[in-house]
Amino acid sequence: MTSPTPAPWWRTAAVYQVLPRSFADGNGDGVGDLIGLRARLPYLAELGVDALWVTPWYPSPMVDNGYDVADYRDVDPALGGLAEAEAFVREAHDLGLRVLVDIVPNHTSDAHAWFQAALAGDAAARARYLFRPGRGEGGALPPNDWESCFGGPSWTRTIDPDGRPGEWYLHSFAPEQPDLDWRNPEVRAEFLDVLRFWFDRGVDGFRVDVAHGLVKEAGLPDGLGRDRRTEEHPGWDQDEVHEVYRAWREVADAYDPPRVFVAEAWVARPERLPMYLRPDELHMAFEFEPLHVAWREGPWRRVIERSLATAELTGAPSAWALTNHDVVRQVTRYARSQWPERGTNETERARWGSEVPDLALGRARARAAALLSTALPGLVYVYEGEELGLQEVEDIPSARRLDPIHARSGGRDPGRDGSRVPLPWSGDSPPYGFSPPGSPEPWLPQPPGWGPLTVAAQEQDPDSTLALYRRALGLRRTLMTGPLEWCPTDDGLLAFARGTTVVWVNFGPDAVPLPAGMRIALASGPAPDGVLPVDTAAWLVPDEEDPR
Repeated sequence: MTSPTPAPWWRTAAVYQVLPRSFADGNGDGVGDLIGLRARLPYLAELGVDALWVTPWYPSPMVDNGYDVADYRDVDPALGGLAEAEAFVREAHDLGLRVLVDIVPNHTSDAHAWFQAALAGDAAARARYLFRPGRGEGGALPPNDWESCFGGPSWTRTIDPDGRPGEWYLHSFAPEQPDLDWRNPEVRAEFLDVLRFWFDRGVDGFRVDVAHGLVKEAGLPDGLGRDRRTEEHPGWDQDEVHEVYRAWREVADAYDPPRVFVAEAWVARPERLPMYLRPDELHMAFEFEPLHVAWREGPWRRVIERSLATAELTGAPSAWALTNHDVVRQVTRYARSQWPERGTNETERARWGSEVPDLALGRARARAAALLSTALPGLVYVYEGEELGLQEVEDIPSARRLDPIHARSGGRDPGRDGSRVPLPWSGDSPPYGFSPPGSPEPWLPQPPGWGPLTVAAQEQDPDSTLALYRRALGLRRTLMTGPLEWCPTDDGLLAFARGTTVVWVNFGPDAVPLPAGMRIALASGPAPDGVLPVDTAAWLVPDEEDPR
């Protein structure tokens, strides 16, 4: 009798997101790099993750934290260069860790050779981007009414080589990030080659940035005034984008073992997401609702049910994440008022300061959320520093903020830098072991008071958040098997079973007695006297010695 073929690793993996500039500084310049990352690989292996997702490591002017790529076939010298990246992939594989890297196909940097040639008048290079004449007298108005995701119009006017105002080019994000024209076959061929370049160097897959954005509606019509319930914005989620991913899947499937893709795909209507997850397209897509859902059992149950329904429909696993480099860290999100009637929490960056966060409360809820997310079917993503219980750094001086969202909003939106502050490894004051002694100050300022949150401090505390993550990521492999089945509960309690393991999350308002015949295998906080306190989660297993 033959044993069943094991499921591919990526269907149940725990993946750790690495922002290299903020992870560990190995060469002492105040910026994290691949030297530092390689030195900390044993820490990541001990954490219990199966794979690493590395945010863009390509040469970049760093206008948008590396998501403005100047060369897709190299690694930024500030991070160590290509040879350092190849050594990192080998060493990660030696420790049993797969490696996913970001690919940024919607746009390049304005420093990319293609765009520089386009500005110089090269017609072939120009056709790879979305240059258009302006509207109005003398073409003085943008070609359409699209708005940048970072604020302001999506169009910037060029100056021709003779010094006169020229055409406009589209940038869905910062002006330094011109959008590519994915109807151009040269663009499609280029990225197929880029995929092969990295797959040949051992990379196990890609996280696809702005996966929904590549193809724009023909003619680039205005987008305002459309009914979002029935019409997509002409710049997003066009049907032709699926031709791109079918070609990508053919490349990935040609390798042994096949390589994988995870999509960052934002869609206006949930029924559109399964289109990206067809068997000949992308392997999985992030679940984004947990990044915004209120700390309430009803909204959380609806999020889980919708995700599992999509997984059932597509066969693709759910990909859970509580935070990433683009949103407020969950300790701070959960430390402020939750709005059950909206199903969201008060987390908009521009609304910071409206309520002082209760970080002790936020950290308790974040620990419970960690046990909830790691218990769900599918993959779980852990963003660097999440395992330490780091909060958002909200008081970065304006002069030190680098996110283009901050600048383009005129300072009204503080941007995303507060979730990207370098990690604390040891010591009681900055740089907390992030850089070697005598190094310049880290590229983003670290706050005082992080001494108890350092890796070194938490490794000495069996009740630390780091210890909790290590235990959860280890136990989920054996305790979380089988499909999710909901358990009947009272209001305020979320409960489900995975095989013989039962997961309880108490959203309040009162402590609840634990069920008879079960014992706690892991809890997010103290659970004395057979009760589960408010804002606490527990994994329960049968107590074989219980006579009841």
